[in-house]
Amino acid sequence: MIQRHFDYLVVGAGLFGSVFSHEVMGQGKSCLVIDKRPYVAGNIYTSKVRGIHVHEFGAHIFHTSDREVWDYINQFAQFNHFVNSPMAVYKEEIYNLPFNMNTFSRLWGIKTPNEAKAKVGSQVVSLPGGKEASNLEQQALALVGRDIYEKLIKGYTEKQWGRDCVELPAFIIKRIPLRYTYDNNYFTDPYQGIPVDGYTAIVDKLLEGAKVLLGTDYRNFCKEQEQCREQGKDCFSWDKVLYTGMIDEYFDFCLGNLAYRSLRFEKEDMPEVDNFQGNAVINYTEREIPYTRIIEHKHFQFGEGEGTVITREYPADWEPGMEPYYPVNDEANNQLFAKYQKLAQKEKNVLFGGRLGQYRYYDMDKVIKAALLMAQEEIRSTV
Repeated sequence: MIQRHFDYLVVGAGLFGSVFSHEVMGQGKSCLVIDKRPYVAGNIYTSKVRGIHVHEFGAHIFHTSDREVWDYINQFAQFNHFVNSPMAVYKEEIYNLPFNMNTFSRLWGIKTPNEAKAKVGSQVVSLPGGKEASNLEQQALALVGRDIYEKLIKGYTEKQWGRDCVELPAFIIKRIPLRYTYDNNYFTDPYQGIPVDGYTAIVDKLLEGAKVLLGTDYRNFCKEQEQCREQGKDCFSWDKVLYTGMIDEYFDFCLGNLAYRSLRFEKEDMPEVDNFQGNAVINYTEREIPYTRIIEHKHFQFGEGEGTVITREYPADWEPGMEPYYPVNDEANNQLFAKYQKLAQKEKNVLFGGRLGQYRYYDMDKVIKAALLMAQEEIRSTV
């Protein structure tokens, strides 16, 4: 007999929805999981090309300082020891990221931390009268000075946000880490790596036991089930909804549209090329180059796989029909989101989760933590 009634309808088979589903199912609850895409895993979806796990929606390097989260995700995957050490290209010059002694040595020919600190100090532009920066350019110049800003921040940031730095708010870069060591490890978290079988395999395991419907739009699905009920036919039903889509879309944009930034990915398969760029991630910091970075996926696996696959990443203004990758958390949008939150609190038996449902950017470990906390609260409330 086909199960038709579920404790939860989970809208979105990404990381948040999948972790939540796994946890509540472990306590005897049932989940119907739907996703408008034809595959699970959302933006961490990985395909496989000649033994290479391709990060279809941008580089995803798992990193965390939370031992509980690290232990949790390791139940579902074996991780390699990949450490993110991106490079940056400005014109014909190549620099290490994050900004560290290798970067400073390449910029200025210096060798010691004291020399680097003195050089940065000589370039920092203080605002008169102790005023606060009114835009991103002023903030960056006050933090790192002219050379780092012009070569490694300005063009990349303007591409990412689609606006000049003088038009961007200063809070975007409240701080810029400068590391006075020869260490190219981008993250400082003690736990880092890439799942050896790709991220999709993790989500497949998380969703074991759930009923999963792909290529299924939430609104259309709800209308179809309502029509089935009216016609006296068998239909799906549920007690509660976890919604991980855009919160403003859930409410038909009744208070206005929240702002997002999107991305466009241009993938190129190179079966005859063994090694295209020698590094997993290389940023292109000139504004004149339209993409922000090139990812070579096989380097996440230390060169495993035949040939190579690269992806050029292009920032884009979000428009309906595009994937909203980054919430624009400026003051105006945060105020609008707060109004949507008030509407959400009035919704009976509907939970809102994930980066779109909660209108905030999450690293993967923070997604897992938030989903675990929500699931725990749900389990407690039903005991």
